Amino acid sequence: MTTTPGPTPPLPLRFGYGTNGFGDHTLDDALMVLADLGYQGVALTLDPRHLDPFADDLSQRVRRLAARLDRLGLAVVVETGGRYVLDPWRKHQPVLMSDEGTERRVDLLLRAVRIAAELGAEAVSFWSGTPDPHLPEHTVWDRLLAGCAQVVEAAERAGVPLGFEPEPGMFVDTLDAYDELSRRLGNPDVFGLTLDIGHCRCLEPQSVADCVRRVAGRLVNVQIDDMRRGVHEHLEFGTGEIDFPPVLAALADTGYRGLVAVELPRHSHAAVTVAADSLAFLRTAEHSARAAVRKEAVA
Repeated sequence: MTTTPGPTPPLPLRFGYGTNGFGDHTLDDALMVLADLGYQGVALTLDPRHLDPFADDLSQRVRRLAARLDRLGLAVVVETGGRYVLDPWRKHQPVLMSDEGTERRVDLLLRAVRIAAELGAEAVSFWSGTPDPHLPEHTVWDRLLAGCAQVVEAAERAGVPLGFEPEPGMFVDTLDAYDELSRRLGNPDVFGLTLDIGHCRCLEPQSVADCVRRVAGRLVNVQIDDMRRGVHEHLEFGTGEIDFPPVLAALADTGYRGLVAVELPRHSHAAVTVAADSLAFLRTAEHSARAAVRKEAVA
C-alpha cells in the first residue's frame, strides 16, 4: 500500500538575544549568561557600554570578541540602533536624512559593516530614522537613498548582508515602505530585511505569520518580541497579542535559517530572568508548532 508523505517537520530555529537587553552587564558576562542559558546567538548593539564602534583600540576589541563568540559557540548579527551613540543629547540622532550630521550616521554604518566582516556576522541591521518635519519628502528620499547606497556598496565589497528594519514612527515604517526603498535602490541582492515580529502586529494589516511569508525571500534577520496593535512597546512574551506558534511555524516553513533574536531593550534590570523565561517560552511555542505539523502529517 502506497501512502502519500505528509509535511516534512521543519528544522529547529536558532534563538538569540539582543545585548541591548543586558545593559547592566559587561559584554563578556552577557555573552556567558546567554550561552549558558542555551541561546545560539546574539544581536550585538554597537554602543559605548559593550562594543564602542569609535574606540581607539576597536580592532583589538573586535578580535577578542570574535574569539569569545567562537569559544561560546554564539552566532552574531550587528545592530546599529544604539540610542545615544552619535549624540549625547538626542536619541537616535543624527539620521541619514538630517540637515547636519548625515556623514556621521553613514560612518557608523560603514564601521558596522567592517566590524561585521571581522566577526563573521550574519547581517548588519539598520533603519531610516525620523527626518526633521520641515523637510520636503523628495529631500528625505534623496538623502536616504544616498546614504543607503554608500552602505550597500561597502556591504557588497565586504560580503556582509544588510538587514533594513522598518520601524514604527520612522520614515520607513512598514513593509510597503521597505519595498519602495529597495525598489528605488535597484533591489540590490545585499539589501535584505530585518523583520521585528512585534512591529508586524503593531502596524501591518495582515497577520504576523502572513508578514513572515510575504518577506521570506528577503529576510536576513529576525527580532522577536510581543506587542499590541497600534502600540510600539516591546513586551515580554505572553503579555501582548501575538500568537507565536504560527509565527515560528511560518519562519521554519519558509526555510529561514538566520537568528531569531529576542528584542527587549528596556528589560536590563531583570535581564537574566527575562532571557531565561523568553527562551523557555520560545521553545514551548516552537514545540507546539512542530506538534501541529506532525498532527497534520498523521491526518
